[in-house]
Amino acid sequence: MTVALSDRLGELAKRTKEAEDRSRAAASEARDELRSKVEQASEAAQKRADELAQRADAAEARASDWWGEIQSDWARHVTAIREDFAAKKAEHEAKRTKVEADLAADDAASAIDFAFAAVEEAEYAVLEATLARMEADEASSSM
Repeated sequence: MTVALSDRLGELAKRTKEAEDRSRAAASEARDELRSKVEQASEAAQKRADELAQRADAAEARASDWWGEIQSDWARHVTAIREDFAAKKAEHEAKRTKVEADLAADDAASAIDFAFAAVEEAEYAVLEATLARMEADEASSSM
């Protein structure tokens, strides 16, 4: 299980690099192409949030209350941001302002900050799980 967890961290690093590359390339793309990529990214993010919510539901019986609460909070956070984006877009479709762009950038910065925290927590969880497995193996072999 530990190998799988470290592999997941590797997948996260790879996905983070892909997001960085796509973000850098976005500035030079045509508006329609970028709009299409925004829609694709939105769908992918929603799919990931749905998967996380499903995993939280499936694991709720065996996961700690704390972790289940974090996952539920994240799902609510994603829903609130999406609803806020949708409301702002509908309300201001004809008149986009610099302030709205700054707010979107602030939201993106917050999401990146959250991702950093999630990576740190994931690393801690993997290390803690590895230590717990070592200690369990040592305890069972000394019996």
